[in-house]
Amino acid sequence: MQYRAFIPALLVIGLFVAMIALDGTSQAPGLTTTVSAQAERIPFGFDTFRIPFFQEWVGSPHADVTSRSFTNWSGNDPAVVPISCAKCHSGDGYHDFLGLDGSEAGVVSEAAHPGVITCVTCHNDVSVAQTEVLMPSGDMLTGLGREAVCMECHQGRQSGASVAAAIERSGVDHDAVMDAQGFLNIHYYAAAATLYGSEAHGGFQYPGKRYEPRFEHVQGYATCQSCHDPHSLQIDVVTCATCHIGVETLADLRDIRMPGSLADFDGDGDVTTGIYYEIYNLRSLLFDLIQAYASDVVGAPIGYADGHPYWFNDLDGDGMISADEWNRGNAYGSFTPRLLAATYNYQVTKKDPGAYSHNPKYTIQLIYDSIEDLANALDANVMAGIVRPGDEPALAASGGYDLDTATSSLLAGAARSNGMLHVSDMRQLRSAVQVADFGVIERLHRNDTGHFDGTSQSWRYWDAAGVVPASCSTCHTATGLEFFIRHGVQIAHEPSQGMACLTCHTDEVEFGLIELENVTFPSGEVLSFGTSGDNMCAVCHMGRASGDTVDQRIGATGDDVINDRLGFVNIHYFSSAATRFGNEARGGYQYAGQDYVGFFEHDMDVMTCTQCHDAHSGRIDVVNSCSDCHSGVVTIADIRDLRWFDGDFDGTGNLSIGTYYAIKNLQEMLYEAIQSHARDEIGTPIGYFDAHPYFFIDTDGDGVISREEAVRPNLYNQFTPRLLRAAYNYQYAKKDTGSYA
Repeated sequence: MQYRAFIPALLVIGLFVAMIALDGTSQAPGLTTTVSAQAERIPFGFDTFRIPFFQEWVGSPHADVTSRSFTNWSGNDPAVVPISCAKCHSGDGYHDFLGLDGSEAGVVSEAAHPGVITCVTCHNDVSVAQTEVLMPSGDMLTGLGREAVCMECHQGRQSGASVAAAIERSGVDHDAVMDAQGFLNIHYYAAAATLYGSEAHGGFQYPGKRYEPRFEHVQGYATCQSCHDPHSLQIDVVTCATCHIGVETLADLRDIRMPGSLADFDGDGDVTTGIYYEIYNLRSLLFDLIQAYASDVVGAPIGYADGHPYWFNDLDGDGMISADEWNRGNAYGSFTPRLLAATYNYQVTKKDPGAYSHNPKYTIQLIYDSIEDLANALDANVMAGIVRPGDEPALAASGGYDLDTATSSLLAGAARSNGMLHVSDMRQLRSAVQVADFGVIERLHRNDTGHFDGTSQSWRYWDAAGVVPASCSTCHTATGLEFFIRHGVQIAHEPSQGMACLTCHTDEVEFGLIELENVTFPSGEVLSFGTSGDNMCAVCHMGRASGDTVDQRIGATGDDVINDRLGFVNIHYFSSAATRFGNEARGGYQYAGQDYVGFFEHDMDVMTCTQCHDAHSGRIDVVNSCSDCHSGVVTIADIRDLRWFDGDFDGTGNLSIGTYYAIKNLQEMLYEAIQSHARDEIGTPIGYFDAHPYFFIDTDGDGVISREEAVRPNLYNQFTPRLLRAAYNYQYAKKDTGSYA
C-alpha cells in the first residue's frame, strides 16, 4: 500500500518535465522531453504527456515496485528504509545522500520513505555534475562521467580493507578463531568494485600479490552506461556481436573468450570454454577448499545458503545447508583470518554475476589467491580428496551433489520431452560436474600470458608516475606500438593493462594487421621477416642496444683503460629478433676479425616468430610444430635436449647434450672469466644480479651479489672496454632465453 503514493508522484514528475520542455527559459540537465497526444493509455493510468524513456524504465529492476530491493521494509513500523540502506533503496534516500534536501552531502541523515528509482533520482543538478565516487575501501575514483551515479549504488558495502581491518583487530594467527567475528558481506551487484579491480580494492587482496586494475574493455564500451542501457539496464548483445562474432543472446556472452586470455585458469586442460566457466570452475574449487578447511583445520563445518548472513554451521556435515540450518541463530561464527578472507572473496565473485565481463582477470586473481592460501593450510591427504569441476554436463542429471537454484533451472530447461539431456542446449552447464583430480592446484593459473598479464612489471612499472615515457611506451603500453608505426616517433602514454586488440590490429571487426614492411634495428640495419605481423614482433623483440652501441660507448678508450663513464650497456630482455637475424642485425658484440652467422633459417615452416609461437599466448605448440622433424619432442624441456650442430662448443667433450646446455655451460664460463678479470686485472670485484643495472661491485668479494649490494649506488663503475664487451655479451645470451632455438 505504501506505493500508491508513487503514482501521483510520477505524474507530477511527468508534468514538471513537460513544463520544462514547453518553457524555453528552464533547463533540466540530462533530460529531453517531447509533448504529444497518446492513442493508448499507459500502465500507470495517465496519458497526457509522454515521459522520455518511460517504456524502457518501467520494465527495469529500478522501477519494480514489487522487488524486495524496495519492499524489504514494508512490514516495519514505521515502514521506512533505515539510514544504512536508504541511499540505494529509496529515491528520497539518494537525494538525502546527495544533499539535495539541504542536509550534509555524502551521508544519509535520516530514514527515508520507500520509493523506486525515478527520473529525478539520477537526473538532478548534483548527479549530472558528479565526477568522482568514494568506494567502501576509502579509495576515491576520479575522472568519471555519468557512470558515477551507477557506481554509488553498485560499489558494495564492504571492501578488502574491511576484511583486513577485522583481521588486524582480532590480533590472532591465521588459523585461530576470531572472537565474535561474523561474516563480512560485500552486498550484491558490486559491479563497480569489480570493474575497477585493484583501484577500488573491492576484494580481499593478499599481501605481496599484484592485482588487475580497472578493466580496459574497448573504446566506447568501458563504462556502465555504454554497455547497459541506463533506463532498461539491458545489454544490446547485437552491439557485442560486432567484435564477438556469433553472440546472439545474453547466455552467449558466457562463451566469450578472447585470444588474449589463453591461460588455463581452472587447470582442466580446456582453453576453449568461455571465461565465465573458468571463473565458475575456480569458484567451485574454492568452495570445496573452504569446506575442507573449516572441517579439518577449524573443526567447525561450514555451508553456504543464498540468503543473509550466507554462511552457516553445517550441523549434520552433509556439505549443504538445509531449511532447518538456514536461520540467523545458526550463523557461522568460527571464522579464522584465513577463512574470513576466503569466504569474503567467494561472495565477492558470486554476488557480481557479471564479474566475468566486468573484470575477469581481477576476479580470477581473487579466487586463485584464496585457493592458494587455503591449500597452504591443508595437508596432502585432504588436498588429495579435493575435486574440481569438469566438463560433462550430461552427468549432472544424476544429482550427485547439490546444484544452486539457477543451475537447477537451467538443467530443467535443457531436458527434452524424452527425458534426454542435450549438450547443445546446455552450454551454461558444461562446468557443472565434478571429477577427481589430484593435481588440481598445481595446474591452476592466476594470470594471463605475458603480453596480456596486466599485473607484470612490464606493464605496472610506471604506475606511480602515471605515465610511460616515450623511451618505453612503444612496447610497454597498449597504444604505443600503433602510434610509433603510424608516426615514426614516440610520445609518452598512460600505463596499460597489457596489450589490446588495436595494439597490432587495424580494427576490432575484421582484425586486419597493421602494415609494417620492415624494421630498423638498434644497429641501424633495416630488416624484415616478410610479414607485417612478425615485423611487429621484431619492433619489441630486437633489444634496445647492439654491438654498435657498445663501440659507440667505448669510443677511443683503450682496451684495458678504466673509464667510469663507460657504464654497462644493456641489450634489454627477449631480443629474439636480433638473435634470429644474427650478423645481419648485429645484436651481440661482434669482435673484429671474427666471422658471425647470419639469419638462422631453421625450416621453411618455422621461419618466423608466429610460425613457432602463438601470436597471442606466445606459447609453442611443441607437438604439432616440432615433433614432425624432432621425433619424441613433447615439451619445452625436450627442445632443450636437441642438438643441431656438431662441435664441442663448451669444451666438455660431451656431444650428446642439447645445444641449450652447451650454451648454458659457455655462459657460466664467461661469467667466471668476467669475475676473474675484474678481480685480478682491474682490482674491483664484480657480480651480477638480475635487476637493473645488473652488474654491481662485489663489496665482500664472495662472488655473489646480495640484495644489500644490488643497489644503484653500488653499480659497477670500473669498466674497461674489454670488460664491457664481455659483460654485454653475457647479458645478451642470458636475456634471450630462447637463443638456443
